[in-house]
Amino acid sequence: MSVLVYTESWGGNFRKSTFEAVSYASETAKVLGTEVVAVSLENVSDEELNKLSNYGVSKVISVENINKGDSQASSKIISDLSSDSNVVVFSNTHTAKMIAPRLSVKINASCITNVISLTSSSEITVNRKSFSTKAIETVKSNAEKTILCIAPNSYGVIVNNVSMSIEKSEFSESGSLTFEGQETSSGKISISEAEIVVSGGRGLKGPENWGMIEELAEVLGAATACSKPVADIGWRPHAEHVGQTGKVVASDLYIAIGISGAIQHLAGVNSSKVMVAINTDPEAPFFKAADYGIVGDAFEVVPKLIEEIKKIKN
Repeated sequence: MSVLVYTESWGGNFRKSTFEAVSYASETAKVLGTEVVAVSLENVSDEELNKLSNYGVSKVISVENINKGDSQASSKIISDLSSDSNVVVFSNTHTAKMIAPRLSVKINASCITNVISLTSSSEITVNRKSFSTKAIETVKSNAEKTILCIAPNSYGVIVNNVSMSIEKSEFSESGSLTFEGQETSSGKISISEAEIVVSGGRGLKGPENWGMIEELAEVLGAATACSKPVADIGWRPHAEHVGQTGKVVASDLYIAIGISGAIQHLAGVNSSKVMVAINTDPEAPFFKAADYGIVGDAFEVVPKLIEEIKKIKN
C-alpha cells in the first residue's frame, strides 16, 4: 500500500508547499514501510515532474487538462487512484480545502487538516493546529484510510533522491463546473509559503500609496499582503487578503503596516514566528500581539526602514 500525495502546481510549476507535502509523504512512507506515488493534475512538463524524484517520489501519475479549481473532477481522479493507498497527503492550500472533503466522502476516509507533525506508527496519530492556531490537538485516525493536509511552513523540505517513473493520461469527461475568470495575486512571491510577508491596511489611505509596501517587500525578498477591508474596498486584489477569512500565513517575519489588528486578522497571522506592527495608534490591538512595535506614521517610518535595510545589504 503506497502513500499517495497530491502535487499542486501553479502555472505549471511546483512551489515550496508542494515539496513540503511530498517530503512529508516520503517520511510517512518510511514509517509505514512503503513507497510514495504522486498525482499531478493540470499540464506540468516532464522537467518539472522529475523534480519530485528529489524528494522521495518513486512514481508520478500526471493527468492533464484539469482545471485546479474543479474539485469535483479532481476528487474523482484522486479517488480512482487511491485504491492502493491508505494515506493521502495534501498541502493545506485553498485547492486542497476544496478537494479533500469531497475525496473524504468518496473513499470513506478521515480527513485531518492543519497537520504539523509526523505519525510515529501505522496507527496514524498526528498533531494539528486548531482554534485559529491558538491550540494544538493530538488526533488519531481510526478509519481505514486517512487524508492528511499539511500546514504550510510547518514541515521542512527533505531531499531523498530516488528513481522515478512517469505515467501520463488525459481527463476527457466534462464536469458540471464552468470557470468564468480568476483573480491572482500581483506579488512575486506566494503569500501562503513566504518566509517574510509585508502587509498593509487602511492606514495607507489609498492604493496609490502601495508603492512603499512593494518596495519594502522587494528589499526584504518578501510577499505583499493586505487586510480584509483593503481588499473589500478594492485597493488590492482579494488574492492578497490575509486573515481568518483570507489566506493564513506562518511566515518567519510578518510586518503589519497601518493595520489595527482585528481578531480575525490576527487569527490568520499569529503563527508567524516574529510579528512587527507599525501604526500611529499606540492603542492598536496589534501591538499586544506583536513582538516589536513602532508607534509612528508609516509614511515616515517605512521609507527610513527601507533606507536602513539597503544600507545593511550594501
